[in-house]
Amino acid sequence: MAYDVVVVGAGLAGLSAARDLAAGGADVVVLEARERPGGRVEQTQLPDGRLLQLGGELTGPFHSAYRGLVEELGLTLEPSFPEAPGEETYMLAEGRFVGDGYPWMSDEDRASYAAVDKEFGRLVGTIDPNDPWSHPDAEQLDRLSVGAWMRDQGATRNAVRARDIFSLALSCESVERTSLLSDLRKEAAAGGTGFYAYENWECEQVAEGSASVALRMADELGARIHYATPVGRIRVSVDGCVVTGSKGEAFKGAAVVCALPVGPLRRVQVEGVSEARLGSLHRQRSATAAKAVFAYGSSFWEAQGQNGTGYSETGVMGGIWPQVEGILSNLVPPERLAPLLATPAHLLQEELTAELVGLFGEGARNPEAFFVRYWGADPWTLGYITSWRPGDVIAVGPLHGTHEPPFYVCGSDQWVAGYMEGAVRTGRAAAAEALASG
Repeated sequence: MAYDVVVVGAGLAGLSAARDLAAGGADVVVLEARERPGGRVEQTQLPDGRLLQLGGELTGPFHSAYRGLVEELGLTLEPSFPEAPGEETYMLAEGRFVGDGYPWMSDEDRASYAAVDKEFGRLVGTIDPNDPWSHPDAEQLDRLSVGAWMRDQGATRNAVRARDIFSLALSCESVERTSLLSDLRKEAAAGGTGFYAYENWECEQVAEGSASVALRMADELGARIHYATPVGRIRVSVDGCVVTGSKGEAFKGAAVVCALPVGPLRRVQVEGVSEARLGSLHRQRSATAAKAVFAYGSSFWEAQGQNGTGYSETGVMGGIWPQVEGILSNLVPPERLAPLLATPAHLLQEELTAELVGLFGEGARNPEAFFVRYWGADPWTLGYITSWRPGDVIAVGPLHGTHEPPFYVCGSDQWVAGYMEGAVRTGRAAAAEALASG
């Protein structure tokens, strides 16, 4: 079987690349290990018609590649959870707190947090997100964790704690294991002026469901996608590339676009690519998070003055937010994946529901539906969003996200933050470079 381009992986990145390649006249085939498209975006439908997002779901105003694709596919964007009425809820060691602006902190703590946030924003302005390695203090900034840097700036213990609780809610690893340079780079890409802000990153969602983006691209590609076809070997050569499936089937192409997450990619035998490029790819890591979704008949928490957004310092879940009416998303951060995996299946819903009861009261006791996706343990993802520990940005180096024709890479991991924007942006960029090279 011979093609112009073999695309490995039918997540948002692989589908975006394949769609543009096909539109550009290339004969393309897509190899997908699962029996469905979408990768880390997935949705299901309740009997009443409501859609639940089981993977990536949110976007922001600077996500130009993703937003452009949504428009091309005839889908629409709508405001997401930051627009919901009510206040945030925190479950800390001291108990439950309801209120915006870290209601559990003292005025001194809030002033300390604001000062560090301002200094972080100043540093953001010194970073080129496309070339953070050129910063004169790049190595020093990368060696520091966000937590260590905050303490160096004189941040109070509770100010650092606030960032850590927020980091756990995002499921990107603790601030004690997150490179300062990686966080600065992320906010520089967003045009941020301080720490991560929902209004930059997560204030919108696809009204028809985020997984509809992948499903519509898959419908366009049709029989070009081969499902249940995991890849075991990629041989790259200017004289022709060969991608071999786990069952021995061979797919030949003039080029290969690899859209695999960095974890599963390490299990694939790749030949004909330089040691430097493979070394950079294999140095990357993803946060081993999981996601649980609960469905209720209504957003009962709003009548209690809560907006459905929650932060848990004590439970298995780290961050909670509402998707649509009556539906709550919950992320389990990397630090808590092991406790989640250790929970017997018949106790899982009961124990996670109890955490929601602690946050939102007895109205959370009996969900209509419950779903969980172990993205960090799923063999075809082995992670959720990117994770950058101190030293990782320098170790991965300027080869991050670059290509070595006829071997092209794309995926959310190949961008600064591991978001859906990164998947679409790098997928379309890989296709453009492959088409330009003929």
